[in-house]
Amino acid sequence: MDATLSFLLYGLILVASLTAAWRAWQRLRFFLHMMQLETYKPPRFAAWLSARVRSLIRVSHGLGAVLLAASALFPGAGAQSIVALGWSIAFASSRHYQGFQVKKPIVFTARMKRLAGAAIGLGLLPVLAGGIVAWTSAPGTRLPVYLPVYLGGWLIADLLAPLWVLLGAYIMLPVERALQNRFKKQAQDTLKNRQDLQVIAVTGSYGKTSVKFIVAEILRQRFNVLATPGSYNTPMGICLVVNNQLKPEHQMLVLEMGMRYRGDIRELCQIAAPDLGIVTAVGPAHLETMGSIEAIALEKGDLLEGLKPGGVSVLNADDPRVEAMASRAPGKVWRVSTEGAAGADIAAHDIAYGPDGVSFTVRDETGAEHAFSARLLGKHNVLNILLGVAVGRQYGLRLRQIAHAVARLEPIEHRLQLRRTGTYTIIDDAFNANPVGARHAVEVLGAFTGGKRAIVTPGMVELGPRQEEENRILGECIAGHADLALLIGREQTRPIQEGLRGKQFPEDRILVFDSFFDARTYLDTHLQQGDTVLFENDLPDQYNAR
Repeated sequence: MDATLSFLLYGLILVASLTAAWRAWQRLRFFLHMMQLETYKPPRFAAWLSARVRSLIRVSHGLGAVLLAASALFPGAGAQSIVALGWSIAFASSRHYQGFQVKKPIVFTARMKRLAGAAIGLGLLPVLAGGIVAWTSAPGTRLPVYLPVYLGGWLIADLLAPLWVLLGAYIMLPVERALQNRFKKQAQDTLKNRQDLQVIAVTGSYGKTSVKFIVAEILRQRFNVLATPGSYNTPMGICLVVNNQLKPEHQMLVLEMGMRYRGDIRELCQIAAPDLGIVTAVGPAHLETMGSIEAIALEKGDLLEGLKPGGVSVLNADDPRVEAMASRAPGKVWRVSTEGAAGADIAAHDIAYGPDGVSFTVRDETGAEHAFSARLLGKHNVLNILLGVAVGRQYGLRLRQIAHAVARLEPIEHRLQLRRTGTYTIIDDAFNANPVGARHAVEVLGAFTGGKRAIVTPGMVELGPRQEEENRILGECIAGHADLALLIGREQTRPIQEGLRGKQFPEDRILVFDSFFDARTYLDTHLQQGDTVLFENDLPDQYNAR
């Protein structure tokens, strides 16, 4: 082979290798991100993949395979050079994964770095195998004859990127379990040595994050309080706060306890046994994994059985399933109600709500009353506040003190948070994903009557067999409170569209977009001063990924 042609070919092979490596990393990084969003659980990631099998193979994979086949048929150095150049162009032009817009970027935590290392190692195996075969089978100048074998290794590495992530996760499971057990043990030991610390836990199908922050703000009137940030409601999230943020001066630790599978609440209580437990509500959230409302109620009620001996319970008496949990409580039970439930210890009346917040009067267990007001949107927040009032009363705070704390409450980020842009008003309820909360949010939107009212939503997920019906009901609710419906995903929002049309909502006001970003662009060009838009349940990236 001519020296010049040889130099050119090897240069192109290098370019093709670097291009393939960069493309393979972009694709692998995408699937690592999806695994992180699926909370590192291989079965959930596998289910996500199985729902998208057709989209896992890109056009560039087919083009790459055709080029390699052509290369095998025409082994000359000139033809090989053309193949290597074509390979580079084909893979460099595939920008699908570089261009995927995300709302929550991948975070390279220590766990993610371990998983990435395992996945990269697995992905390099076909590349190394192809290189070894090509080198040992064609020493010296005959290497180009075996170029398809070498580049085929890169093609396999790229094509099977989701498999490398899945296998890497399974390989790392023993390591991660050992690390998690050590982390849990550290948190358990820390809490066992803090007999002076009061642990308060909140669970429920909706409202738990809001109640957690309300309780923390009320207790700060008298105590030094640490509350888990955001939605840190998993075993590792709680352990992270206990191990890294809990200080000797803290007197109260307020935790949010989430669940997706049977046994999740019991595991959390084994890490941090609460002195006081709050159950906000039982609803059709996570029906896909739990199976039934009854199973959800049973799981939420495990919080009461996980309390320390004689632990105190605070229950929503307006929810029959929560009220029934009183039989599982080990100690004193506080019942709160906004609907006049019999036997309620903390109740509210004269409730008023609108675009500026809520106001109401609270009656406590002694019969004393006090006026309350808060800059929180929606009538349902009155119940959330009452749950906090019960906790405050349990720890000796007077209604006047509690009302002062409630008046200072700020809306929680992405939970009916009111924000104003240069033109229109935003009601940000992006983190709400349950049917009851969604309907509450739509009713809040209906209270804004100064201009056009728009909603942006992809609907609700993980509701099992009730998903279509609940989204259809949501569509009917939107029809009565909004002037414009911007829906994300044509097939996903089909039940919402049916609900809207069933209520004779104007067809030209039902707009369907492929992504949140497209809908936001439309809003920025069509809404005016005085208009209001509700962002309802902005689904995580894995639901929008293709």
